[in-house]
Amino acid sequence: QVQLVESGGGLVQPGGSPRLSCAASGSIFSINVMGWYRQAPGKQRELVASITSAGRTNYAASAKGRFTISRDNVKNTVSLQMNSLKPEDTAVYYCNVIWATGSFSWGQGIQVTVSS
Repeated sequence: QVQLVESGGGLVQPGGSPRLSCAASGSIFSINVMGWYRQAPGKQRELVASITSAGRTNYAASAKGRFTISRDNVKNTVSLQMNSLKPEDTAVYYCNVIWATGSFSWGQGIQVTVSS
């Protein structure tokens, strides 16, 4: 059984720079894509950023220039460095893994609240 354990987040002031991390553990198979999604209250879950095993990244328009995604293929971890946070970045952030088999897994979600 695979677990995705997220860390980081919490209450952040506007302009803050938190870092989210996610570690995959358990019966890990080859990972294709790792990413971060978020869901704000009353809104659908949306992609924030993703990164392939080759290091190719994809960012939502709202994240470009402010967020940086990175991964460690040996440790099976993915991180999201978020800079210049705004109140509209407030959401539950979810780690996502797409396995080489095509199946996917979700983390439990971690709250990020941007407020002064």
